[in-house]
Amino acid sequence: QVQLVESGGGLVQPGGSLRLSCAASGSIFRIDVMGWYRQAPGKQRELVASITNGGSANYADSVKGRFTISRDNAKNTVYLQMNSLKSEDTSVYYCNAVSWFIMQSFDVWGQGTQVTVSS
Repeated sequence: QVQLVESGGGLVQPGGSLRLSCAASGSIFRIDVMGWYRQAPGKQRELVASITNGGSANYADSVKGRFTISRDNAKNTVYLQMNSLKSEDTSVYYCNAVSWFIMQSFDVWGQGTQVTVSS
């Protein structure tokens, strides 16, 4: 069973930076896509950024130029570097990992980590 553990959330002032990490554990053959989503109170969960195992990244328009997603395939870990944070980035951030490998397909989520941007 694949599990995801997130870390790195917290309280930061507007304009500040945070780095989120998400490590996948368990018997893993391959993770095709890892991504970060966020959900604010009363809103739907939305994609922030995703990255394939080949390193191709995709970003929401609202975070382009401020956030950078990266991953370490050897460690099954994905990172989200968040710079120039704004109050509207306040949300619970969730990690997601997907594999389409025929022998071990999965689509799993982390427990979420709170990011609060406030002065």
